[in-house]
Amino acid sequence: MNNEKLPQKIPRNKHSVVRPEFSRRTFIRNTSLMAAGALTGALAGKGCTLSKNTKLGDISNVDTSKILNYNPKMGYRRLGKTNLIISEIVLGAHFNNPSGQHFWAKFVNNELPAEIARNRTEVVSRCIDHGINFLDITYGGEALAYGAALKTRRDKIYVAADDGEFCMRHKHRRNFASQMQSVESCLRRLGTDYLDIWRPQFKHMDGHPDSEIQMCIEVFEKIRKQGKARFLGMSTHDRVWSKQVIQKFPQYAMLYMPYTLKSKVKQTDLKSIDRTQLYEPGDQHWWLKDTRKGLFEMAREHDIGVIAIKPFSAGLIFSTSRQNIGQPCKSTPEDYELARLTLAYILSNPDISAIAVGMTLLSEVDNDVRASFKRHALLDDNGIRKLRKAADRMWANLPKEYRWLKDWEWV
Repeated sequence: MNNEKLPQKIPRNKHSVVRPEFSRRTFIRNTSLMAAGALTGALAGKGCTLSKNTKLGDISNVDTSKILNYNPKMGYRRLGKTNLIISEIVLGAHFNNPSGQHFWAKFVNNELPAEIARNRTEVVSRCIDHGINFLDITYGGEALAYGAALKTRRDKIYVAADDGEFCMRHKHRRNFASQMQSVESCLRRLGTDYLDIWRPQFKHMDGHPDSEIQMCIEVFEKIRKQGKARFLGMSTHDRVWSKQVIQKFPQYAMLYMPYTLKSKVKQTDLKSIDRTQLYEPGDQHWWLKDTRKGLFEMAREHDIGVIAIKPFSAGLIFSTSRQNIGQPCKSTPEDYELARLTLAYILSNPDISAIAVGMTLLSEVDNDVRASFKRHALLDDNGIRKLRKAADRMWANLPKEYRWLKDWEWV
C-alpha cells in the first residue's frame, strides 16, 4: 500500500466560544441577536467571523474553561453558526432494551422501568466523565429516559430534540399545532425548560414544500421568543433536498445527515478547485480525498454545522449486533475495533462537527470515545485495510430497507 497521508491535526482558526450556562432570561436576551438567520457569527454577545476557507468544525485559541464539560482527551469542534463547541462523539438517544429491541418509542403508561432509568443514568454519567457534552433525542420515550438520567446535570450537556410521534414525517403532523406539541412533549419529558436545538425530523426522501419549511421556522421563532429553544436544526435522509433548504432558509443552523464507511466527499474536476481546499495536498487514500463540492461545500458556504448519523450502517459492519440492556456482552474484539476505526474515519472529515452514536453499554461508551482520544493513531495502513473490507461487506449485504444509504456514497 502507498504511504498516503492522513489528516494529522484538526486545523485551527480564530473562532470565539459561547459559554453554555445561562438562564432562560439570558437565553432570551442573547438569542434575540439571531434575527432571521442574519448570522455572521454574532451570537451570545461575542463576534465571530468566518472566511470562505474556514472548515466548519474548526476552533482555535479556545479557552477550554468555556467548553461545556471539557475533557482534555476529547476532541471538540464548532457546530456551525450555533457557535456551540461540541464533543466529536455525541450521545445518540437510541438504545437496545432488555428484550433486544431497538428502542425509540414509548413506555407503557409513560412509566419508566427502573432498569432503563438505571442504565441510562449510568451511560450518561460515563459520557459526562469522558467529556461528551451533547445529547440527541428523537422520540418521547427517549426524552423520558434521558430526563431521568440528566436531572440535576442538565448544565453538563447540550440537548437537541424532536418527538417522533409528532414529527414532520407523518403527513397528519405537518401543521403548526403538532410541531408545537413536539417541542412541549420533549420539554415535559426531559424535565427541562429549554432545548439547545429543536431539530424537526423531516421525511426520509422526497422533501417538503417550502410552505412546510416556513411553518417550522414560524414554530421556531415562537419557541425562541419564549425561551424554549436556542437554535433550529433539521434531520433528513434526503441529500438533494437538504441542500435546497440550506440555500433557501438561513434560519437553519445545523443538519443531521447519514455518513457511512462508504461515504465520500463528492469529487469534481481537480483543475477547477483551489488545491488548498483539500484535506492534504498531494496524493491520498481515495476515500480521504475532499474536493469541497456537493453538500459539504454548501454547508461550508452557509456555516451549517453537520452531525453524522448512521455511522455503523444499522450495525451491518459488525459480526454481532450491539448489546441489549442487562445482557452479557457478546460483541467480539474485532467489532469493538471496527467501531473505533469507523468513527475515527468519519472524524477524518473536518467538516463534520460530530458523530451521533447510540450506546447501550458502558463498554460501548468507553470504546467509542477512543475514536476521538486516539483518532490519528488508529488510521494507519492496517486500520484502513480493515475498514475497506468491512465497508465492502456492508455495502454488498445492505437489506432493502437500508439501500437508501447508497444515495449517501458521494456527499
